[in-house]
Amino acid sequence: MSSEVKTLIQSTTLAENKSLFEKAKPHAELIAALLSGVLIAAGWILDKNELAAASITTYIIAFIIGGFAKAKEGIEETIANKELNVEMLMIFAAIGSCIIGYWTEGAILIFIFAVSGAMETYTMNKSHKEISALMELQPEQALRINDGFEEKIHVSELEIGDFILVKPGERIPSDGKIAKGHTTIDEAAITGESIPVSKEKEDAVFAGTVNLNGSITIEITKPNSETLFQKIILLVQSAQSEKSPSQLFIEKFEGTYVKVILTIVVLMMFLPHYLLGWSWMETFYRAMILLVVASPCALVASIMPATLSAISNGARHGILFKGGVHLENLSHLKAIAFDKTGTLTKGKPEVTDIIAADGVSGEEVLLVAASIESHSTHPLANAIVHYAKKTIDKAFITPERMEDVPGWGVKATIVEDEWKIGKASFVGLDAAENFSNGALEKMANQGKTVVFVQKNDEIAALIALQDVVREETKKAIDQLKNQGIYTIMLTGDSQKTGKAIANEAHLDDFIAECLPENKVEHLKKLKETHSNVAMVGDGINDAPALATANVGIAMGEGSDVALETADVVLMKNDLPRISDAIELSRRMNRIIKQNVVFSITVIMFLIASNFLQFVDLPFGVIAHEGSTILVILNSLRLLKS
Repeated sequence: MSSEVKTLIQSTTLAENKSLFEKAKPHAELIAALLSGVLIAAGWILDKNELAAASITTYIIAFIIGGFAKAKEGIEETIANKELNVEMLMIFAAIGSCIIGYWTEGAILIFIFAVSGAMETYTMNKSHKEISALMELQPEQALRINDGFEEKIHVSELEIGDFILVKPGERIPSDGKIAKGHTTIDEAAITGESIPVSKEKEDAVFAGTVNLNGSITIEITKPNSETLFQKIILLVQSAQSEKSPSQLFIEKFEGTYVKVILTIVVLMMFLPHYLLGWSWMETFYRAMILLVVASPCALVASIMPATLSAISNGARHGILFKGGVHLENLSHLKAIAFDKTGTLTKGKPEVTDIIAADGVSGEEVLLVAASIESHSTHPLANAIVHYAKKTIDKAFITPERMEDVPGWGVKATIVEDEWKIGKASFVGLDAAENFSNGALEKMANQGKTVVFVQKNDEIAALIALQDVVREETKKAIDQLKNQGIYTIMLTGDSQKTGKAIANEAHLDDFIAECLPENKVEHLKKLKETHSNVAMVGDGINDAPALATANVGIAMGEGSDVALETADVVLMKNDLPRISDAIELSRRMNRIIKQNVVFSITVIMFLIASNFLQFVDLPFGVIAHEGSTILVILNSLRLLKS
């Protein structure tokens, strides 16, 4: 065999071994725990065959393999924090068991402690899996178009202004806007929404999303390091590292508790012998059992796995939490204040009514109005044009003459007819108020904006427009009210418009004519009456109000600005997800309470049983460490939808 072939075989073998090692690495703790269990079984068999020396040697190896990870963690944390922890209690208990000759019990303690540690690591890995999966979604290469030529480059080389080609089925490598083509995009990685979204020229697209059909050319608008995709990953990673108030309390409690338990254990090594007449062996034995059963392993594991699981669950469904504290606070909300525009409503006016004068065709008036307004950039004009395109299958007419009258409307001439489109005063206030039996007042009471169309000094029609309430708004508000939460809208609109929107959206109350700077004052008053208040806005102009509320919730819709201003971000403008987020928070807090109550109950029962000499070391080990495993498994339920 040639040296080249040998080298190739050796390199292939090394690569395969490295691959196996990488795959096994996340499961190292579990593998060590299981190997420890096998060695314990071997040690027990050797002991039964009266091979004491071999049995003890096997147990010692089991101790080292099974306990290394947790012992290393405990010693490092003790040195870093200068405070004893649960891991150190377990080490002391295992050593103490060996000192009094209970090698099997000490080894079982290490084994179950190692299994519970592996379970906790599994929970952490599972919660981080959502982020790992996200990170793997972003392509590493892009097809850049340069002077008509295509070249494959790494995404880190992309610059603002570059043009890239994305073919059907490919993931978009960086944020940008469509310069050419139209397609359907699967944005589930960003918004959590499974329904694809249609995209046309000038529409924004995001890294990590999938181009389903149609080749598109994208102009890069952000460097790869600043994409919305990267910001989401950093946000969730930050949230998972930020501890909730409950977790911080437990960690502070743990240090004090460990010192108290060690003090009691030391006293128990001597006092029962003199006060209760126990033998020295029994006294030391009971002290070791106390060291095991009084350790707050399950209590310490009650919160963090549950919090991480809930944050991961939310991220998978397009609900991003900036930390455990905000997730925990959501369950305590008593009231939610909503911005109107872009939150409860679609954020842009739509035509709701067209009332034509007697003998006048509404379709013809709409066609003329849209033909004239197509030359304007005003939001109301755009709404009329958009509505006409949807409802009339006719080409627009080109006006012969046009004149814009700022603040009032527009004049135009079409086939010798003089047309005016604008507010009531522009076409004559008296005539406008009397048109169609006072339709103007009726529409105003419904919170609608009215545009009049006049032909040769006669009002031909009125067109009513309104910023329409989102279809899902009513459902979302009803869900929140069913959860016992008071709902209120803060809007800069008039009283009439505010009342109409509030009634349509099923809100409890509204505050109209509310300027952005006034929202903060109203939120402070709400906090005085309801203690815990959330603010829901678009994350752009509501930053002061979002910061003032106990929990700021931003409607994301792909906005990286929302990621920077709120505590909770809904990556799709889907209001019912607020209710889902609150329910997730309540589920998490329920599970945490279950864990805490269960773990404390088990500890108290085992301590009492030990003092009454009812519990032996093997049962104490199994009951105590088993409770830790059950607590972690209970927390894992939050990963489910």
